[in-house]
Amino acid sequence: MKILEVKALAIPEIKIIKNHRFSDDRGYFVEIFRESDLIKIIPDFKLKQVNESYSKAGVIRGLHFQWNPYQGKLVRTVRGHMLDIAVDIRLNSPTYGKGIIYDMLTSEQIDYFESIWIPVGFAHGCVFLEETIIEYLCTNEYSPTTETGISPLSPDIDWSLADKNLVKIFQDTIKNPLVSDKDKAGVNFKDWVNDPRSSNFIYVRT
Repeated sequence: MKILEVKALAIPEIKIIKNHRFSDDRGYFVEIFRESDLIKIIPDFKLKQVNESYSKAGVIRGLHFQWNPYQGKLVRTVRGHMLDIAVDIRLNSPTYGKGIIYDMLTSEQIDYFESIWIPVGFAHGCVFLEETIIEYLCTNEYSPTTETGISPLSPDIDWSLADKNLVKIFQDTIKNPLVSDKDKAGVNFKDWVNDPRSSNFIYVRT
């Protein structure tokens, strides 16, 4: 897992990790995960579950999060094209209620391997611009009894930190989205703020 670059986004706890892709005339090879390398960047990373998801163009998933156990995610695009979205839900955070959007391409579209780290304290989702397969490595197993979500259509999320072009693509997509009934039932951000469960996520200055 030869790491080329670690880049913090506008919310610095969210990171882009770029790995070297070994290519020749036969194709390419990439180390997706090597614990000894990854823990240099994410010291408390423990791999507990790996998921793969296929989505059609226009699908929006999210914004999901859980507690007891808490779950961080390392996400990559296997095939296709998606926008990765995350919203800060940590009480007292300087970026509380703000969201970021990152354009996630595949290793076939760029000359390196790229993944995004979504730590605990962020509601996470994806917007699929074409038929897409993604994979995400999770720091804990899925817990349906302590998992919930904020609607990806919530009008009260602050996208001021996100790239304006990506915000426009996102807003155009949500005009006619393919969203599950579960995700449609997600609350607006202002309702989550008043939910007593929101106290499970508190910003800790490092």
